[in-house]
Amino acid sequence: MSRADAPAGHPPAGHSPTAPSAAPGTTPAIAPSAVPGTTPAIAPSAVPAVELSVVVPAYNEERRLGPTLDAISRHLDAPGSHWGSWEIVVADDGSTDATRELVTVRRDSRVRLVTGSGTGRRGKGHALRLGVAASRGRRVLVTDADLATPVEELTRLERALADGHAAAIGSRAVPGATLGSRQHRLRELLGAAGNLLIRRTTLPGTHDTQCGFKLFDGDKARTAFAASRLDGWAIDVEVLRHFRQARWPVAEVPVHWSHQPGSKVRPTDYLRFLRDLVRLRLPAPRPADVLAAVLFLAMSVVLFSGRFFDPAHRYLTDSLQDQNQWEWFFAVTADNIAHLRNPLLTDLQGFPGGVNLMANTTMPGLSVPLTPVTLLFGPAVALSLVTTLGLAATAVAWYRLIVRRLVTQRAAAFTGAALAAFAPPMVSHANAHPNFVVLFMIPPIIERALRLTTGQRTARDAVVLGLMTAYQFFLGQEALLLAVLGMLLFAVAYAAARPDVARTTARPLLKGLAVAAAVCLPLVLYPLAWQFSGPQSYTSIDHGTAPGVANSLRGLLSFAERSLIAGDAARADALSLNATEQNAFYGWPLVLLALAITALLWRRPAVKALACTAAAAAVLSLGARVAVPLTGVTVPGPWAPLAGLPLFESVIESRVALVCAPPLGMLLALAVDRLAHARRLGTQYAGLLAVCVALLPLVPAPLRSEPRAETPAFFADGAWKAYVRPGETLVPVPLAEPEDAEALHWQTASGLGFRMPGGYFNGPYGDGDRTGVYGVPLRFTASLLRDVRQSGVVPVVDAQARAKAREDFAYWRAGALVLVPRRHVDRLRETVDELVGRPGRRVAGVWVWDLHEGS
Repeated sequence: MSRADAPAGHPPAGHSPTAPSAAPGTTPAIAPSAVPGTTPAIAPSAVPAVELSVVVPAYNEERRLGPTLDAISRHLDAPGSHWGSWEIVVADDGSTDATRELVTVRRDSRVRLVTGSGTGRRGKGHALRLGVAASRGRRVLVTDADLATPVEELTRLERALADGHAAAIGSRAVPGATLGSRQHRLRELLGAAGNLLIRRTTLPGTHDTQCGFKLFDGDKARTAFAASRLDGWAIDVEVLRHFRQARWPVAEVPVHWSHQPGSKVRPTDYLRFLRDLVRLRLPAPRPADVLAAVLFLAMSVVLFSGRFFDPAHRYLTDSLQDQNQWEWFFAVTADNIAHLRNPLLTDLQGFPGGVNLMANTTMPGLSVPLTPVTLLFGPAVALSLVTTLGLAATAVAWYRLIVRRLVTQRAAAFTGAALAAFAPPMVSHANAHPNFVVLFMIPPIIERALRLTTGQRTARDAVVLGLMTAYQFFLGQEALLLAVLGMLLFAVAYAAARPDVARTTARPLLKGLAVAAAVCLPLVLYPLAWQFSGPQSYTSIDHGTAPGVANSLRGLLSFAERSLIAGDAARADALSLNATEQNAFYGWPLVLLALAITALLWRRPAVKALACTAAAAAVLSLGARVAVPLTGVTVPGPWAPLAGLPLFESVIESRVALVCAPPLGMLLALAVDRLAHARRLGTQYAGLLAVCVALLPLVPAPLRSEPRAETPAFFADGAWKAYVRPGETLVPVPLAEPEDAEALHWQTASGLGFRMPGGYFNGPYGDGDRTGVYGVPLRFTASLLRDVRQSGVVPVVDAQARAKAREDFAYWRAGALVLVPRRHVDRLRETVDELVGRPGRRVAGVWVWDLHEGS
C-alpha cells in the first residue's frame, strides 16, 4: 500500500487515555487484542521481544510486496548489520488479491501477517494501528510497501534515536533530502498545500509528515498508535501530535525518495483527509460531556415547551409585542437576502422613513444564515430554533469554558454552566430577547482572550479573537458590551490579586488585543457607520427613571416571577420594568452561598476575581442614582460616570446585573468541585444541601404561552392586493406601535407584500431630532386612533380633523385603511368613517376603507 504521495492533514485535539507502555526489553503491554476488530496471526506475548520490528501496511500489493520483503530482509541480514533480531509485520487491509498468501507461504518465521477480523478495506490508519500493536521490537520502523524511501535510509533514522529522540521521521522537505523520480505536479502541489496546512494548524515546525518512512521507540509507538482513532492517511499527523503532546522529541531526518507507480491514493482520499483534519481539531467528546449537552438541550426545550412544539400557533405571553417584532426581523432579513436588497434598511414598516436594521437587534449573524429556514418554514420556526438551540448552545459553551479553565469535575462544571445560562435574568429575557439569551460566542471569546496572556501563538489567537468578536457584533452588540465590561472588571480584580501575573501577561495581552482590533474593525466598520450615521439612525435612547430601569437591593435578593417554587409575580413586577426585564432576582440564598464560597476559598486568586466581578456588576446595576434605604434620599450611584459615555448611555442599567450570572456560576462550580474532593462525607452532604437550598428557588417554570390569534383571511389569503397599488401602503387601524404590534404579524403572514406606516422598532424622534425612540412619532391621525383604542370614546371629527387626516394619508401614501375586529372595534370604525367621509366595507373578515374611491 503506497502512500508516498498521500494527502497531508492533522489529528484530534483530544485522545482517549493511552495504554501503558511495556518496559524496555520486555513484551509490549499493548497487544493486538487492544485494537477492536483484529485477529493477529501471532500474539506478541507468545514470543520474545526483538530489536527491530518493521511494519508494512498492505492493500492489494501482490506485485510489489515480494521484492520489498526481500529487500528489507537482505538489508537486515547483511554482514555488519547491528540488528541482531528483527521481524517484519505485514498488516493487511482487506486485500482481495494474493497479498496474504504471498506472506504466509514464506519460510522465514520472522515475516508474519496480521489481519483484521472482518473483510473489506478499513484504511491505512487501521492497518498501521493493527501492525504496530502486533509488533514486539525495541524499535519500530513503519514503511510503505513500495519502498519509495530505500530501507538503507534506516541508518540515518537510527542515529537520531541514538541521540535521544523518541522518533525519527523521513522527510523530503528538509535540507539534505534528495528526490529521484517525481510524482505528478498536481499531487506535489496538493501535498505541499497539505503540509503547509499541517504546519500552521497542528504541527508547527514539521515540514513533511507524509513521507512513509518512520522509526519509533517501540514502546512509545505502541502507546501512540493504540491511542489513535483515525483509519485514514491522517494517522501520521495524529501519532506525531501524540508524541508532541507527550513531550517525546521527534527528529525530522532528510532521506532519499523516489516516486513509485501504483499509488493507492484516490482523489476522494484528499476529501477524507480534510474530514479527518477536522476530527483531529475537535476532541472526541467524553460521555459526560455528551450527557451535559443533552441535558442542557432538554432544559431549554422544557423552558420553551409552551411554544417550541407549535411555534406558528403559540405566542409567549410575557413577550408582550417582542415576539411579533423578532419574527418580523427574521422575515424581513430573509426577504432582503432573497431579493438581493440592502440588508441594512427597509421601508416595510415606519413608512416613509423606514427602519435602520443595523440600529435594531436583528441578529444578522443568525438571521442571515437561517434565511433558507425562514423562507421554507416561516420566521416563527426560525425564531423558535434560535432561542431554544441558542440557549442550549450557550450553556454548553459555558460548560466547556469552566472545564477548560476552572474544574475538571464534570458535575461541578454542569452546575456552574446551568446557573450561568439559566439564571433568573436570562430566563426573563428568554421571553423576548434572544440577543441576551443566545450568547454561545461569549465564552469562546473569553477563552481566546485568556490564551493571549500566555504569549504563545499570539498572532493566531488574536486573529481568531478578532473574528469571534466581529461575529458576536452581528449577534448582539449590547451583550458584547456587557461582556467586555465584565471581562474588564475581572482583569482589574485579578491584577489586584496577582500583580506579578498581571505584569507578566500585560504585554502579550495588549499586543494580542491590538491585533484582534485590527482584524475586527474592518469587518464591522461599515455596518457601524450605517448604524450611527445611516438613514433612520439615532444617537441614544433615554429610558428614563421608571422603577426597574436600575436595580434595587430588593431586586437583587428577591425571586423572579418565573421561579418554579418561589416566584412572586406582584413583587417582581413592582421591582422591574416588565416581565422581560427582570434583570436581577438572584435570590438571597444564592447571594449568601456566594459569600460563603468566597470566604472559604478566598485564597484562590480566581475566587477573588470572580467574586469582585459579580459584586461590582451588581453595584453598577443600581444605576446613576441610588436611593438611601428608609430616607427617601438619592445619591449619585456608581453608574453615574458611565451613564453619559457613548454606547453606555443607551444601556438599561439594570441589565448590567446579567454580568453576575457567569461569575456566580463559576464560583458555584469551584465549590461543588471542592465538595467532590472533600474527605469527610458529612462535609459533602452539608455542602450539597447548601447548594440545593440556593438553587432550587431559582429553577424556572416553563415560559407561559397562549394560542395565537388567527391571522385574518384578508391578509392570509391575499385579499389586500386589490387595495394596494405599487408604491402605496396599507394602514392598519390603529397603526402598529410598541404597545400593539400585531400588524407586524399580519404583514409577515402576507409574505411582506405591503408597506405600512407606524411600527415597532428603534428610530429617530424626527428629521431634526435624532434622539432614539421606540416606534415613530405619532402624527395626528395615528394619535387620534390610538386614543380611541385606549379609551373607547369617539372624538369630535370636524373639517379640520378630516383635512389633517387627508394630509396624513398622503404622507403615508395610503391605498387603504384596514380595521381588524378587536376591542372597541365599533368606536374605531365610527371614527374612521368620519375621517374618511364614508363607511368602510366588510371584506374577508376585516373592515376596509378604499382610499382610491372618488379619487
